[in-house]
Amino acid sequence: MFSYPINEDVSLRLLEVRDAEPLYAVLRESESYLRRWLPFLDNVHSVQDIIQFIESGLARYAHNNGGEIGIWYRQQFAGVVGIHFINWSNRTTSLGYWLGEKFQGHGIMTQACGALIRILFEEYDLHRVEIQAAVDNMKSRAIPERLGFRQEGVLRQTEWLYDHYVDHVVYGLLKDDWLTTNTSPVTP
Repeated sequence: MFSYPINEDVSLRLLEVRDAEPLYAVLRESESYLRRWLPFLDNVHSVQDIIQFIESGLARYAHNNGGEIGIWYRQQFAGVVGIHFINWSNRTTSLGYWLGEKFQGHGIMTQACGALIRILFEEYDLHRVEIQAAVDNMKSRAIPERLGFRQEGVLRQTEWLYDHYVDHVVYGLLKDDWLTTNTSPVTP
């Protein structure tokens, strides 16, 4: 199973069924905070819903087609970064992520995404990684901006958030661009 220590505080590990309860707990305790940007919260009613989400990620991982990676901060479950389906013909993928409210402001997500991007480019030999974020979600947009992604455009009304559509900013990072700016290990 995939496991990757980033530093003494932050580590990544492929989500497993045993992580369902801590994941569910962080979602519930951060629900009002996360609701502004996560459209799936009304579909999560129990730990069983989380187990189904984790099993779906495990199946994708087993087929070399992405997966759901848990983020741990000081041994506590903190959030998720998902590697969406991998287009092997074009060697591309995209990332999606969320972090519990009490874990905000420590550079955790920048470190987690930076580490995964390194793995995707160096170990998976992908060519391109994309991140989309709602135009007004400045915290999510800050991640690709810190990591050297280029803003490539805006998709109009591309996501339904409970009672309205939101536009997404599309960010892209090419392996060649990443190689020219990342000559040392990932740092926050």
